[in-house]
Amino acid sequence: MDRTYTAIDLFCGAGGLTEGLRQAGFHVLAGNDFDEAAGRTFAATHKEAKFLPGPVQDITAKALLKAAGLKKGELDCLVGGPPCQAFSVYNHKRGMHDERSQLFREYLRLVEGLSPRWVVMENVTGITSAGDGEALQAILSGFKQLGYNVEYKVLRAEEYGVPQERRRVVFVGNREGIQIEWPEKTHGEGLKPFTTIRDALSDLPALANGEDKGIQQYVREPIGEYQSLLRGGSNSVVNHSAPRLAPINIERMKHIPAGGSWRDIPYELLPAGMKKARRCDHTKRYGRMTWDGLSGTVLTKCDVHWGAFIHPEQDRAITVREAARIQSFPDWFTFEGSRTEQYIQVGNAVPPLLGRRIGESILLADALKYSTSAIAAE
Repeated sequence: MDRTYTAIDLFCGAGGLTEGLRQAGFHVLAGNDFDEAAGRTFAATHKEAKFLPGPVQDITAKALLKAAGLKKGELDCLVGGPPCQAFSVYNHKRGMHDERSQLFREYLRLVEGLSPRWVVMENVTGITSAGDGEALQAILSGFKQLGYNVEYKVLRAEEYGVPQERRRVVFVGNREGIQIEWPEKTHGEGLKPFTTIRDALSDLPALANGEDKGIQQYVREPIGEYQSLLRGGSNSVVNHSAPRLAPINIERMKHIPAGGSWRDIPYELLPAGMKKARRCDHTKRYGRMTWDGLSGTVLTKCDVHWGAFIHPEQDRAITVREAARIQSFPDWFTFEGSRTEQYIQVGNAVPPLLGRRIGESILLADALKYSTSAIAAE
């Protein structure tokens, strides 16, 4: 069926899921987020979409429909990832008492007001166990009450070409009884080899700790499919400046080989709080990436104290652009705001490449439905 598929992105952030849907063939008409810097990024990188700023609690279905130029029931797909901090395993006080855990109800409110054909909701895997499963059951029953048949599945970003170990729960459903198709894995055992850090970063200019060269040129021709894909039509690199780390951290990094971590740092150089750590603790802290491996999950703060965010060769933390590459953002995607805000935007995003696969699976499900209907009508 040859037609335009429309979408609206709630909790859109910088627009990772929007970008993935665009690549799949959707026209994303509107987005909403309360983060002002992320909104500037979204508006600058997706000019065809109308950005509605402010808390989702203040957004009405009527306003979204007006922004999209649609009537209730005409939207093909409503997507969104309610803020996940309340469900994250990194939040030791996580649970349904956290007000952020109730934001999925705002998503359901807007599903009711918009009546989209398809719904997609993304979150951290912790949502399945938070509150002893209360959140999961509330989401599923909420969709069911609105007439949607919804399934959920844990998707691994690395199995779809993203150079990062990242697990997310994705809910997909529709109100038309269409069979849900999940994206086929493209990378892994028996498939394409996983996309590595080398595939993602090896063509980017070298930097010293704290160095900011502004807009830069690539250091070589693209190596491999992934670099070519992410460069697109770009001829320069933006958002590629190194955070300035304290001299003690640079001294620590000198002792950490590729694939190493805090365990390789001499005892006298360890932070005071880590001198008492057991060898089995803090497995990712002060980790250095390896060229031929995957990244761990990109967080909202690529801080060497938090995880394996040290460049494979250079004694520095990875840049916003390198984090964006690991998340599969195209190089033309410029992140607005302070560097801290840029890292947050990248870390909070759905990897566009994963979003693309999800979008393609929805289009496939629709195509199968219409082809089956056509055959039945003959």
